[in-house]
Amino acid sequence: MTQIPFWFDITEPATDLDPDIAERIDTVREKSGFLPNVFATLSYFPDEFRAFFAYHDALMEGDSGLSKAEREMIVVATSAANSCTYCVIAHGAIYRVRSKHPYRSDQVAIDFERAELSDREKAILRFAHQVSLHPQTVEPSDFSPLYALDLTDEDIWRIGAIASFFALSNRLAGFAKIMPNPEFYAMGRDLPSPQ
Repeated sequence: MTQIPFWFDITEPATDLDPDIAERIDTVREKSGFLPNVFATLSYFPDEFRAFFAYHDALMEGDSGLSKAEREMIVVATSAANSCTYCVIAHGAIYRVRSKHPYRSDQVAIDFERAELSDREKAILRFAHQVSLHPQTVEPSDFSPLYALDLTDEDIWRIGAIASFFALSNRLAGFAKIMPNPEFYAMGRDLPSPQ
């Protein structure tokens, strides 16, 4: 295993990467134009890199009754509740791009109840917050507002799984002091303002 050159705020990947990890890093760097710091950090822990991104991709990229923008919205709101700078900034950027909205991610991070969101989106975020912050309080009755908005059991599972997975991610980013790449701050800001 590669010696970690420094512990906090890792911005460069390990040098002797396994081929599959090197390929993933090259693909992400080519697509994004930069390498998000979470990839650099986890590259020092190959088994965890694979496991983390496999579950991430299943939740965030797979087929779902939730749109990709809704999934990113969950990450922004719950990461804000968990005080995770990295995930709020990084996923806020992705949410801006996927929602095609230049400032809604800021609203969601500060106070999703006052954000310009649909009833469905607010119900999703109320449940996601509960799972992220107080999972032991979840009762079957908490599903009713989601069912009323035509969300399915699979959708509800996905909301809970995203909130739970990113609670883990928030804590990793927090203790390892993973900071957002500067590139994230500008992403999606040049979108036209909604009418």
